[in-house]
Amino acid sequence: KRGTHFAGDGESPRCDLGGILGWPKPHCDVFRSVLAHPGLLPYLTALCGQGYRLDHSPFVITQNKGSEGFCLHGGPLTGEGAFNPTLQYRCVNGQMFNSLLAVSVALTDHQEGKGGFCVLPGSHKMNFPVPQSVIHGRKFRDHLVQPALKAGDVVLFSEATVHGAFPWMADHERRIALYRFAPPNMAYGRAYAPSWPREMLEGLTPVQQAVMLPPFAVRLERPLVKPDEEAPTIDERAAKKKKFDEQVFGTSYF
Repeated sequence: KRGTHFAGDGESPRCDLGGILGWPKPHCDVFRSVLAHPGLLPYLTALCGQGYRLDHSPFVITQNKGSEGFCLHGGPLTGEGAFNPTLQYRCVNGQMFNSLLAVSVALTDHQEGKGGFCVLPGSHKMNFPVPQSVIHGRKFRDHLVQPALKAGDVVLFSEATVHGAFPWMADHERRIALYRFAPPNMAYGRAYAPSWPREMLEGLTPVQQAVMLPPFAVRLERPLVKPDEEAPTIDERAAKKKKFDEQVFGTSYF
């Protein structure tokens, strides 16, 4: 909104570029590499579980100086304070769970105080809704953190954490690539149904193909991407169970 900490100059544009996984080669390759990058794979697995999947269509955001930010959003509660099942964080017996995980790849430097991604630390555990005055930055601005980043840095954050973006104030153009991942049997977005666009799937490696699969449980022979393995692995389901499903439902899986 005008007059808030998230408002820009009202003239400088923000540009969203979709379809990055389907751009002509070699331009798509670097964006596809994020799906199962060796440096990210352990974190994606720890935060979303074995068999994690791409949920949203990833895209690139670019901003010129003065471009508007984004008011605070996300969190485990709705605006009315009700439980929000689509954006959740839990930690049970040392195992973290996120129903939706964002991965933001900085393509340019983000200097401290110059705008871009900001977060309300600890809000993934909140039990009360965020007041409108905080959502629009009118109060408690000093509690928001805007991390300084170098090009190539990656920010991983649960969508259960309240976050937003300050207007871009650096002289150079802001550029990030934004992805969202989910546990194997969960979905928020629906771009995968009935199938991802053909150009996004052509030429993927086997491990990248595994990350692009639709949601279903690991025990139903979901290919699993593991560190230092060029091909996904599959835990075979008992033959008698698949035979039962074929007899009852006409398919190998219920």
